[in-house]
Amino acid sequence: MAFYLNEQIFFDDNCVNIPPTKRQKTVCDANSVLAGDTNLIADGSSCYSLPTVPGKHKDLKSISPETLTDVLCGRYSYVISSFRVIDCRYPYEYDGGHIKSAENRYLHSMIEDLLHQTSVRVLIFHCEFSQERGPAMLRHLRSKDRQMNTENYPALNYPEIYLLDSGYNSFFGTSSDLCDPIDYRPMLHSDFSPDLHHYRRVADVRHFRSKSKSWSSGDRTSRLSRKVIF
Repeated sequence: MAFYLNEQIFFDDNCVNIPPTKRQKTVCDANSVLAGDTNLIADGSSCYSLPTVPGKHKDLKSISPETLTDVLCGRYSYVISSFRVIDCRYPYEYDGGHIKSAENRYLHSMIEDLLHQTSVRVLIFHCEFSQERGPAMLRHLRSKDRQMNTENYPALNYPEIYLLDSGYNSFFGTSSDLCDPIDYRPMLHSDFSPDLHHYRRVADVRHFRSKSKSWSSGDRTSRLSRKVIF
């Protein structure tokens, strides 16, 4: 049985030089544990700290705007020592109103930078409605995190990640006093059409370049890593 404890992976009684066939078995064992208890965070080390809601994305853990409000107000400080809110909207949306303390990260490269800044326990992603950009960036981070920790599966830099259900749109409607400034600028605001086209183009070009670099360097996900739990 493979299990995770105190940032180390233990495979039965041996921790060193596990043969590929045995490693496959330990990955399968870890998958069985993670798949069998959906309340475990993604490295299997503990349960999720926050109450979740049935969101639109069944593969992701979603929290309500009310829960995020409680987190921001310190009502979960006894279980969450630190957290970061990741706003995946474009800068003109963020500047028009965002959740206090939220970080604006709308490019894949900005998301990947988080993997080198692992001083917090919990990440909470969102975009305007948490339908496309927020979920996509969350999945991108988890994918890169899995790649980075392939040899230490199921260890992760960020095992506990949430998606804000219905995004900034819903949060602003319930807790506008926790926004800065107290305003809401939608992505499709008519005054910012040029900005929308610009940031969409920048995001698409940079993502394509990142993909091209991976392909040219022969970066391929191994058969083993494709079998792991998200």
